[in-house]
Amino acid sequence: MSPQAAGVLQLTALIAALALAYRPLGDHMARVYSSEKHYAPEKWIYKVIGANPAAEMRWPAYLRGVLAFSAVSVLFLYLLQRMQGSLPGSLGFSSIDPDQAFNTAASFVSNTNWQSYSGEQAMGHVVQTGGLAVQNFLSAAVGMAVAVALVRGFARSRTGELGNFWADLVRGTVRILLPISVIGALVLVACGAIQNFSGIHQVGQFMGGTQEWNGGAVASQEAIKELGTNGGGYFNANSAHPFENPNPLSNLFEIFLILLIPFALTRTFGRMTGSLRQGYAILGAMAVIWIGFVALMMWTEFAHRGPAFEIAGGAMEGKETRFGIAGSSIFAVSTTLTSTGAVNSFHSSYTGFGGGITMLGMQLGEIAPGGVGSGLYGMLIMAVIAVFLAGLMVGRTPEYLGKKIGTRQIKLAACYILVTPALVLGFTAVAMALPTPTDSMTNSGAHGFSEILYAYTSGANNNGSAFAGLGADTQWFNTTIGIAMLLGRFVPMVFVLALAGSLAEQKPVPETAGTLRTDKPLYAGLLVGTILIITGLTYFPALALGPLAEGLAS
Repeated sequence: MSPQAAGVLQLTALIAALALAYRPLGDHMARVYSSEKHYAPEKWIYKVIGANPAAEMRWPAYLRGVLAFSAVSVLFLYLLQRMQGSLPGSLGFSSIDPDQAFNTAASFVSNTNWQSYSGEQAMGHVVQTGGLAVQNFLSAAVGMAVAVALVRGFARSRTGELGNFWADLVRGTVRILLPISVIGALVLVACGAIQNFSGIHQVGQFMGGTQEWNGGAVASQEAIKELGTNGGGYFNANSAHPFENPNPLSNLFEIFLILLIPFALTRTFGRMTGSLRQGYAILGAMAVIWIGFVALMMWTEFAHRGPAFEIAGGAMEGKETRFGIAGSSIFAVSTTLTSTGAVNSFHSSYTGFGGGITMLGMQLGEIAPGGVGSGLYGMLIMAVIAVFLAGLMVGRTPEYLGKKIGTRQIKLAACYILVTPALVLGFTAVAMALPTPTDSMTNSGAHGFSEILYAYTSGANNNGSAFAGLGADTQWFNTTIGIAMLLGRFVPMVFVLALAGSLAEQKPVPETAGTLRTDKPLYAGLLVGTILIITGLTYFPALALGPLAEGLAS
């Protein structure tokens, strides 16, 4: 079987698995967030944190809950790292420097999981499991809660209430993320991923020196790392490391975990709003972009240009032979079109156009299917803008799911889509203008520019993957990328929840002959075009200076 045929077979198997899980998981999540029943463990949690899960919240109160919880999480994780040297299970590692501790705390709480350190050489068991792994669950649950609040904004009328943040947070963790992660960890252990709390071992002599490996609760962290679209690896090589991702089967399963919840949330959206066809329209737009990017990436990386590529069967530099070009391409597209950021290959070693595809996937807003929760609310924001544009073209007041899209709604949506480009392009421009940040570039020219553009794209869009050529463990990058991660995560949430509140207050608008049908393929195509034009063209000049210039020159 040719590598290309094997890639098509992997893609087909992945789509089939996602299709089988789509309906039961989507319906289950809808029941979780619509249920009025509280399980005993959940009641205990509410009692500990002093929350009343039955109390409805308007959008300012919901937002305060999100920000307060996230601020406490950042502080806790920061202090845990700063005290690591005094904690048991530290494996002899010292406490983390202040700038690195801030960056890591901001990274994991914002669901970015950007890592400018080597996990196996810096973090002990307590920080890994009690800090980073815990935030993998909680940051994902926060994103899902905000998405559900926006869905309630579309589903409800004549009320400003969006549910209860604390109930949504706890239910998402206890009833969705935790059970699937347990099953996922067992599957990964069966595939060969490690799960232990062993210390550091010398494994042999290499080139005159010794090599050391430390164990850890890798399979359990790997499962939630992918399921929660987090991406932070236990080891520096991330999902290219055989302890995290041992073989092609585990590789395909990890991609499945990455895409599982973001795609299934479209079913949840359709179920909660009472129109499954609306969910299918959003799903269709997501799927078209994802499959298109995968096909484009495979074509780019399989292209034979020169004798080296001919011998290797494609662009194999930076890719694991056990995964090949196909397995690496599907993983790279899936991890950058979501907010996962995990890598099983080095994106810096991709072809010029291949590296540009990974960057563009993040710059679209990571909405196809996007992160856990963030992908759905990002796509719904774009759906609002698409409806508004359609209304302008036909001269009618735009409506979506029975809600009028007026001045207030479109201003909030516009502010949402302007946040991350402003952060990415602003920080990239400043970094390129100053002498110190550019010293961290491994390469010069277009590829060196791509390293910095990729770093801020990854941080502000809460992805977390790196171009692998930038020495980002400096005070400048730790601080500025940390700020970009926090602003890129929580400022958009302000506009999402404000939009949800304004929609929930409206009374439903009856459907007429002039109402745009937003559950049809025509609208799904309009939505895809809106995403590519509005968000893609925003970054075109920057992409032209980096990956496009490099690709045309090769």
